[in-house]
Amino acid sequence: MIDKLISKIKKTQAPIVVGLDPMLKFIPEPILKRAFAEYGETLQGAAEAVWLFNKEIVDAIYDVVPAVKPQIAMYEQFGLEGVKAFCKTVEYCKSKDLVVIGDIKRGDIGSTSEAYAVGHLGHVQVGSQTCAGFDEDFATVNPYMGTDAVAPFVKVCREEKKGLFILTKTSNPSSGEFQDRPIDGRPLYEWVGEKVTEWGSDFVGESGYSYVGAVVGATYPEQGKILRAIMPKAYILVPGYGAQGAKGADLKHFFNEDGLGAIVNSSRGIIAAWQQEKYKAFGPEHFADASRQAVLDMQADLHQALESVGKTTY
Repeated sequence: MIDKLISKIKKTQAPIVVGLDPMLKFIPEPILKRAFAEYGETLQGAAEAVWLFNKEIVDAIYDVVPAVKPQIAMYEQFGLEGVKAFCKTVEYCKSKDLVVIGDIKRGDIGSTSEAYAVGHLGHVQVGSQTCAGFDEDFATVNPYMGTDAVAPFVKVCREEKKGLFILTKTSNPSSGEFQDRPIDGRPLYEWVGEKVTEWGSDFVGESGYSYVGAVVGATYPEQGKILRAIMPKAYILVPGYGAQGAKGADLKHFFNEDGLGAIVNSSRGIIAAWQQEKYKAFGPEHFADASRQAVLDMQADLHQALESVGKTTY
């Protein structure tokens, strides 16, 4: 799957993943009215609005980005109906040949971790049949409990040729409370980065990049530079662009000289672009077109940043 992701990045010329993290406040009134007219102001109505919103955005951007990243919490808040909308979203994105990164941030041990891995990335045995659950292409994993938490995911990924992104240095302001703590003279995130390299050392695609990648926040460019050196063959999923303040110029060291090695996430900066002053002219009725334009603007920003330091842009 890492090779497919890289192939699609090259094809679209866009190292971009769109975070499908819908909240009702991002959804234009006409879609809310349509969903509520059919299902009422209920969890089912909310989930229907989320699905309709996602579908229009995907239809507008599937040919200009390689991947999407639905954050499961945004769906779980609406209970079972929201999880159904998550499943429909994943299935629809895959029908458009988008790579789907399930932002699930799971991390447990033993049979629990294996069940998470099987449910999201693998197949579960049901009698004489094997069935796929959520069936994403990649998943985000929390390594706090160590190799015991990650190994079951790696095992399933080997079987399914799917991939992982391990939380390493996250974009949130308080990440340093633990991740920057020194251990034997080095911050914890460096030790995690070394484990990411170890976990993926013999699980590498034809591209030369590992199926086991890392999450490193755009809001910490210096740490990104350090981790790029520690994890030369790990793909880096980079949150924090746009709404959290990072720009393309902050990300140049996350990429390798070939212009590969990183994929940058933007969530509300794209899906809620219609609410920004810059894209106000699109109006709520053309919110998906605003999202497409936000993707194109982000693509141009990233290209300019890479070209400014002489890195290849495919």
